[in-house]
Amino acid sequence: MAAAITRSRRAAIKKEAVGIRMRCQIERLDTEQTAAEIRRALPEVQQLEAWRLALGWSRAETITQVKALYVADGLLPRSLSDPMLCRWEHDPGERPDREYTVMLCRAYGATPAQLGLGLGFPEQLVMGRELSTVIRYGRPETDTCSAGAREMVVHMTTAAGLPAVRESLQLALLADPHGSAEVAELADAAVEHYALTYPKHPAYLLFEEVRAARGLLTDCLVTGQVHEQIAGGLHRNVGWLSALMGNLAFHLDDHTGARAHLATATAYGTRTDDARLIAWALGAQSMVARAENRYETALAYAERAVAHAPAGLPKAQAHAWAQLTSLAGLGREQEADTALAAAARELEADPVGFAPGRFGFDAAEYTLHQAESAIALGRHDRARTAAETSIGATALATPGWAAATLVLSQAEAPTQPTDAAQRALDVLDRVPTARLRSTSRARLARLDKVLAHVPATGVADLHERVRDLVPLIDNHGNAST
Repeated sequence: MAAAITRSRRAAIKKEAVGIRMRCQIERLDTEQTAAEIRRALPEVQQLEAWRLALGWSRAETITQVKALYVADGLLPRSLSDPMLCRWEHDPGERPDREYTVMLCRAYGATPAQLGLGLGFPEQLVMGRELSTVIRYGRPETDTCSAGAREMVVHMTTAAGLPAVRESLQLALLADPHGSAEVAELADAAVEHYALTYPKHPAYLLFEEVRAARGLLTDCLVTGQVHEQIAGGLHRNVGWLSALMGNLAFHLDDHTGARAHLATATAYGTRTDDARLIAWALGAQSMVARAENRYETALAYAERAVAHAPAGLPKAQAHAWAQLTSLAGLGREQEADTALAAAARELEADPVGFAPGRFGFDAAEYTLHQAESAIALGRHDRARTAAETSIGATALATPGWAAATLVLSQAEAPTQPTDAAQRALDVLDRVPTARLRSTSRARLARLDKVLAHVPATGVADLHERVRDLVPLIDNHGNAST
């Protein structure tokens, strides 16, 4: 058994690891390199825990991710718990069985050897040649995996993996038409799955799946025969699914639909007394208002979001995503600086730090909001630095990468128009039209307008590419594929 580490030392380790991770993100180190830096600075931390800290996850987040993998495979999750994961991380004599090892590798995007769990696997499995025969549930999410980890896993597809979550929920409701604790737990897992895999699927397909899942829960609730305690949880999930639909509608350039879904999310957050849901939905409504240049309305939503948000990460997100960006849009420089400082304080006080997923808040998003706000305030040097940091915290050709790259292009446009145009063209080359969100399209349009009369290489080509972009939804209501 390893020597015991005091509670105060554990808290210090978590805080130090957050700082190391942020430094590594700025230096554009990958997860494996970040985990190595954490172990170098904190020798008490073993490989399994170091990888989790390098991702910025809590143990609860790991458990949620593993459960979501089971659900995505149409299986009932095993009872992974915080004490189990804690023992695996801290006691060299305690190790997960083969199935849990595979699921942890899938969740973390790592090999068994990288997690310090390779000892129980035959060499050819550890080397990634036959691990697919062990992963009998295998549909992993591997967009951010290292090359070695990608060789070990079977890709989850939108066509197979995404509908499986809704089908699992449907099967559970067939077994318990009036709801149960198991149905409520599965609904929680479904919400987490949709939130965590949000960037991996075309928005219009994910919207259909989320809407179908919400419909299943609604059909259960309208029977009036659901136990009050179970109904409370299902109502909360209806609220979070509505929030996802609002965000998806916004990314599909349907602002009126987004406002309707987000208002529903706010109402259900109020009904279930879920302050985090209320704050997130209000923050999203602020985002929609900003996209329509209604900055006073956006600020009003932002102030409400800050007031409702729980301390720590949710409040940091409300300050940066909603309040900072709205104040910058209004040109209120000093107040914008105050909002950014408040976000930084909340992040510093949060014991976990950044969290992944559509409802999380990570370094890429945090620095993206800083960059866009700096542009609005005419601080282009600051915007470039923040945008470059955001790019370094994203995976190539993902929506987050596209957003940060286009913001960097906007920051460069006044002084480096050729670089700005070339960056934007790179985004158009790498990101399929159907995956190009309305937010990225709006950034492209703004950049095109700024560069319209600038005689620089690539500007004319960019103008043609932006002009010829196929709409996300055509005049007949059909999604671009």
